[in-house]
Amino acid sequence: MAQVTWQLENNIGIITIDSPPVNALNQEVLAQLSEIVDGITDDVKAVIVTGAGEKAFVAGADIKEFPQMKQQEGEALCHNGQAIFNKIAALKQPVIAAVNGFALGGGLELALACDFRVASPKAKLGLPEVNLGVIPGYGGTQRLARLIGPGKAKQLIFSAEMVTAEEAYRIGLVESITDGSALDEAKAWAGKIIKRGPLAVQAAKQAVDKGLEMHLADGLKLEAKLFGEICGTEDKNEGVAAFFEKREPVFRSK
Repeated sequence: MAQVTWQLENNIGIITIDSPPVNALNQEVLAQLSEIVDGITDDVKAVIVTGAGEKAFVAGADIKEFPQMKQQEGEALCHNGQAIFNKIAALKQPVIAAVNGFALGGGLELALACDFRVASPKAKLGLPEVNLGVIPGYGGTQRLARLIGPGKAKQLIFSAEMVTAEEAYRIGLVESITDGSALDEAKAWAGKIIKRGPLAVQAAKQAVDKGLEMHLADGLKLEAKLFGEICGTEDKNEGVAAFFEKREPVFRSK
């Protein structure tokens, strides 16, 4: 039975796609994922997205839903998937994809909606949709090109080729590879992040994400505005005081 589970560990939320045998993204899974994302509260300081088992992170959409799909249904399918992945991307908390196996099609698109990606050595990533005579529809054509550049994105999308974890790291598709568990690596990164000023981390995420949609001059103005807002927080005062007092800061998201 397909399900998406939620677990909270030390203020780190873990979303696990469990849809045997390869964690496919059918409509039931997407609906559960959307519901979990909607329920994420301020006590969650970071989020990890992963797949159950060791074979697959998420190996794409459920192809069984495709045969009867016409133009209107196809467009609606894309809008629904994009809306859910956009909600993940828009979370104020940092979101890490723990890629523990195959991340193909919608699975890679899900990983691309996260802030950064860590992978196990056996991970394989790709957008193979043209093999089915369709194109990526959950944001892959847009997010991949923005992440690794249009030329490399086109090469991977046009050819439907998978890349290894090592190649994905080389081209900037994943940010780190671990010798052990991708989930453990993601937890380690999340553990580091939640020790930092949470309001500052959230502002930094907003500055990067929104700034990429702007001209440089407007992005710099946004950065200055957010910096100024952070200067009015108790967390800034605590962080600076802790620096001078040579102690660990105690941030309170205020």
